[in-house]
Order: sequence, then structure tokens, then C-alpha cells
Amino acid sequence: MKINKQARRDGKTLFRSCLVSGRLDEGRVRTAVDSVLDKKPRGYLAALHHFLRLVKLEVQRRTATVESSMTLEPDLQGQIQDRLASVYGEGLSIRFAENPTLIGGLRVQVGSDVYDSTVRSRLNGLVDAFAAS
Repeated sequence: MKINKQARRDGKTLFRSCLVSGRLDEGRVRTAVDSVLDKKPRGYLAALHHFLRLVKLEVQRRTATVESSMTLEPDLQGQIQDRLASVYGEGLSIRFAENPTLIGGLRVQVGSDVYDSTVRSRLNGLVDAFAAS
């Protein structure tokens, strides 16, 4: 769907109206969408499409996934949560997952940021280095 400048502006304005202290408020999002759907102004579908894109990006930016080869101890999970909160701010939703294919180490993804210190990624780096030479 092609979105014109006015629809982008409207979507961005709608998105900004849903922020409270720099954080997305779920109640305001619902109210804003309901309001737009009730009024149905010109170009409302394109504006809502852009608004949805902005909301998805914000939710991804505030969500962290921590993968490890085995279940992490609660004190280590707490340390990771504290460190991520210091880097990305409070209110980050953190999900811990077990992925045995990683062999060892951690893989942390917050939005588009990925921190990969797994044995698997290091082994893949060695394979690539040998293949290049």
C-alpha cells in the first residue's frame, strides 16, 4: 500500500498522541484507533497502516529476547535484566528462551540490535575465515 505524505503525517501524529512519558500507552492506542474508525476521515486506512507500522516498531524496540543453550539461573537472569535496563531504559519486556543449537553463550536481540556471543556464531566465523583464505 502506497502511503502519501499526509497519511504519514496523520499516522505519526496519531502515534505521538499515544505516547505517555516516552512510552506507548496501550489504552491510548485502542482509543485512537477506535476514534479514527468511527470518524473515517479521508485517507484513514493509509494513516492507520502507517500508525500500525510505527506501533510495531516501538513494541519491537521495547522487547528483548535472550537465548541461551540451557536454562539460566535466576540470579544471572536478574543481572542480564539489570544490564539491559541500564542500556535500553526501564520498561523493557524481556523473554528468556532456551536454544540448544547455540552450544554455549548468549544471543540477545532488542529490536534490530543483536548481540551474539554464542559458540555457534564464533564457529561460523572461523569457518568463514578459513573459507576466505
